[in-house]
Amino acid sequence: MPLDVIQSDRAAGVLLAAAGGDALGVPYEFQPPLADGEQPEMRGGGLGPYAPGEYSDDTQMAVCIAEVSATGADLRSSDALDRIAGNFLRWRREGASDIGAQTRQVLAAVSHLTGAGIAAAMRDAAADLHRRTGRSAGNGSLMRTAPVALAYLGQPEALAEAARAVSELTHHDPLAGDACVLWCAGIRRAVLDGTFGGVREGLDLLPAQRRDQWASWLAEAECEPPVQFRPNGFVVAALQAAWSAITHTDVPDHNPARGSFACQHLERALTAAVRVGDDTDTVAAIAGALLGARWGSSAVPLPWQRIVHGWPNQRAADLIRLAVLTAQGGQTGQGGWPGCARAPRQPVAPLLLAHPHDPGVILGNLHTDVAAAGASAVVSLCRVGCDDFDDVADGNRVSAWLVDQPGANAQPHFVVDQAARMVLELRKEGHVVLLHCAAGQSRTPAVAARYTTLTTGLPAGSALAELRGLLGAHGWTVNPELRQVVEQL
Repeated sequence: MPLDVIQSDRAAGVLLAAAGGDALGVPYEFQPPLADGEQPEMRGGGLGPYAPGEYSDDTQMAVCIAEVSATGADLRSSDALDRIAGNFLRWRREGASDIGAQTRQVLAAVSHLTGAGIAAAMRDAAADLHRRTGRSAGNGSLMRTAPVALAYLGQPEALAEAARAVSELTHHDPLAGDACVLWCAGIRRAVLDGTFGGVREGLDLLPAQRRDQWASWLAEAECEPPVQFRPNGFVVAALQAAWSAITHTDVPDHNPARGSFACQHLERALTAAVRVGDDTDTVAAIAGALLGARWGSSAVPLPWQRIVHGWPNQRAADLIRLAVLTAQGGQTGQGGWPGCARAPRQPVAPLLLAHPHDPGVILGNLHTDVAAAGASAVVSLCRVGCDDFDDVADGNRVSAWLVDQPGANAQPHFVVDQAARMVLELRKEGHVVLLHCAAGQSRTPAVAARYTTLTTGLPAGSALAELRGLLGAHGWTVNPELRQVVEQL
């Protein structure tokens, strides 16, 4: 369904924030609750061991689904389910850093199969496991369910059918399917409306005989602190832990001058999810998908976006691409984004000017040549293509979601501040940084002005006036919203 720019930001946040929660939880998996004062860090290690920022099986399996949903396929169809099942087996062979016990048994039972009918065989193997053990309500299908929600933003009933169909590939117990339906309903509503009300809204999509029980479980999560829901390998406990972390974390006041932004709820709630202990990466990945849907990719801290990565060679931009394509039914937007090799260029001249207070920060646009700028890092404030600035190392290319249109940004203060602080961090690491947007006329000077105030203490008004003088000949046109944002920070 058509999405406005803020809804697109929220759709883009679903896989990105899930991966961020996953990578944040990785170092603490199957550990006791974090001690008071201990702050989770995306430091890697864990059961992998993982590199800093590397996500685990939770996001790896979600990518297996998203690779299919991003084509616009109906995930209820036998062909789409076969492709998802085939991706699960490819993941098992090529990239699985960890596999849950239940999923491992199901995939092993069909590992010799390929092609048409593989999903039915996988579903049968899951049912057989349930008949033999009576236990198939682990959290392994809930952790990966987020792409399903994005594929059916305008079709709640179809969403429920697809969520259950994808869950049943490995998890036969209807409780696992119920949890996926509820969480997908929550993600759908969060993307569309920016609220968390969809989780309870999803109760109407469950079989009538289980609605009251699930309503009770949700109420319990809303009443009890997150740490009460451990161990959390059981799908109900995992959902409760994630929901409790979200609902028990206060939304900060919006006070940019004091560095307080409402969207920091995302980071704080993910921290709360990890602090629970036990299956930390999974609970945080589950929570992250809903938090990303509510707050958007623009709320995911840029230091996380810079380092988050995982199988199969996915980084932040790739996760955003899969999510947005899924939400758009597999269709690209204007200029072929996301997924285009190079973003469309505006009819402006290349810009290459040194920041007035730091010659190691180069102000540019999409026409700027990185080699000519001498840059080893890039901070992008506009949409970029897959091959734009590809001569810069992946970990030194950071993109902020910032739209040069008043009213089109969910949290412009946070993004401008994050972008300026990312430039500062890269400079501390010794990089020459190219800071750019599409034309270099609005977003670039806005973030450059914020960088000035951070590094020199110059008042925002003076910093903007200084940049107006520097960029006036290049078409200075900072939009009123961004000018106000810089002045309020």
